[in-house]
Amino acid sequence: MQKEFAKNVVDVLRDDQTIIGLAGAGSWLTDEIDKWSDLDLVVITRENLNADKSKMLAYAERFGSLLSAFTGEHVGEKRLLICLYDDPLLHVDIKFVTLNEFHDRIENPVILLDRDNQLKNVIDNTNPEFPRPDFQWIEDRFWTWIHYGLLKIGRGEYFEALDFMGFLRMVVFGPLLHIKNNNLPRGVRKVETSLDPLDFESLQGTLCANNKESLLQSVENAINLYSNLRTNLFKDNISPNKAESAVISYFQNLKDNL
Repeated sequence: MQKEFAKNVVDVLRDDQTIIGLAGAGSWLTDEIDKWSDLDLVVITRENLNADKSKMLAYAERFGSLLSAFTGEHVGEKRLLICLYDDPLLHVDIKFVTLNEFHDRIENPVILLDRDNQLKNVIDNTNPEFPRPDFQWIEDRFWTWIHYGLLKIGRGEYFEALDFMGFLRMVVFGPLLHIKNNNLPRGVRKVETSLDPLDFESLQGTLCANNKESLLQSVENAINLYSNLRTNLFKDNISPNKAESAVISYFQNLKDNL
């Protein structure tokens, strides 16, 4: 149904001269679309539409039976319109970019509509670049993050500590484990099927229940996992964070006094 929806969008845009092209992204590129997939579309326009939500909405309403739509500031992308359509019920992410903005991309999308081969020319002459985590950036922050999580556990703010562990999985462990397994560092996306079983087991060790004992065990597993990933992935030019030993001592004291 995703490709049928996209075919209808092509028909809607084909004679619209303000539109340069349309492309499909996400799971379309790896031929992994199934009934659980959303649809990622990129609309390339002559003028900048993403500065005006009403203009983006006007296009989205032409594509199908639109139930709801909002912009993607919460994921750091105001050019994105996150839509839910009916008949069939389908989640569609539509990004509106100009041709110049299309040059900067994380992947080469599937071209669905291309006026005068302008999208093809961009793809042929530029390279996509998927953002990769900065190892030094992570090392500079990791031990302060661990200390912050321990403060939440010590105070009994377990729900905040649970969210903190999810943050570590999304920002640190998921991306680093994906890199270790020669995948793109897409957070925790598809870790269930994309990681070596032992790596996935290590990631599972950071899951926990809503109590102090389980949370402290997950923190200990997180420290061990990070140390192993750092050994496997980081180069000699990464400067170690001098907070590490103090935070590990703090953790051990908290655990011993449980």
